[in-house]
Amino acid sequence: MDYIEITSKLGKRIRITDSYWEYIARVKHREMVALKDAVAKALRLPFEVQRSQKDPSVHLYYGRYEDKMLCVVARHLNEEGFIITAYLTRKIGRGQLVWRG
Repeated sequence: MDYIEITSKLGKRIRITDSYWEYIARVKHREMVALKDAVAKALRLPFEVQRSQKDPSVHLYYGRYEDKMLCVVARHLNEEGFIITAYLTRKIGRGQLVWRG
């Protein structure tokens, strides 16, 4: 099984399998098809990271893409984690601020 691994701004090794990325980009959020590099950049160089209000192990990494924001949702497990989803948005959620650049 092939996967992508990115070390996030918070120092976590975030992974996603190629097949799950295809599911996100072709089924859940079709606008993400060509944005795999932008997702990696949002994890490495976000302008803001929030912790989910509902689940403290889930973090939302916000990056910029053209005139929108790119949100990458990742679950942290110790020093590692995995991408749950990624999508384009015009507004930031209401999580707990963890980091802001």
